Amino acid sequence: MDPALWLAFVAAAMAVLLIPGPTILLVIGQSLGGGARNALPLVAGVALGDLTAMSLSLAGMGALLAASAAAFTALKWAGAAYLVWLGVKLWRAPVDPEAAPPLPAGRAMREAYVVTALNPKSIVFFVAFVPQFLDPARPFLAQAAVLVATFVVLAALNAAIYALLAARLSGAVRRPGLRRALNRTGGAVLVGAGVAVALRRA
Repeated sequence: MDPALWLAFVAAAMAVLLIPGPTILLVIGQSLGGGARNALPLVAGVALGDLTAMSLSLAGMGALLAASAAAFTALKWAGAAYLVWLGVKLWRAPVDPEAAPPLPAGRAMREAYVVTALNPKSIVFFVAFVPQFLDPARPFLAQAAVLVATFVVLAALNAAIYALLAARLSGAVRRPGLRRALNRTGGAVLVGAGVAVALRRA
């Protein structure tokens, strides 16, 4: 694809990714308790979730969700309920590091994947965002593959940076009072994000 158009996409995608959303808040919350080693499954989950959402958008799911209020509402409520459930779980998480072992790798990856992939706003966003960087004079599939790969790599790097920074801070938040405050703040934000998704109009 046109290098100038690709660079414009990279700049726009980075601007979008730098704004923390529910996925990054989940990554930070899990990395604070798990350390750097446990950040990798979370990053993999984010990458797979974005790959799924973006691929479905380019395959027509985004257009379906934009056109079908019922489909959008069903996915919206599923994503909202999952965010609220994660928020409540984080709010109630034990504050003693010994009593709160890191999530198993498979479960951590699954949670990050579901939060990322089950975000209807992302799917509709992709279907509106990506076509701006497609050249109609060039083959669609080749351009789509480049844009999907680019966004997934950027999203994974973004999540990895947030996760590693949070992991570096995990040793500084051993005090139960501080850990409880962080858990409850993160839990409240995730619940708030779930409520916001539920109240968002199609």
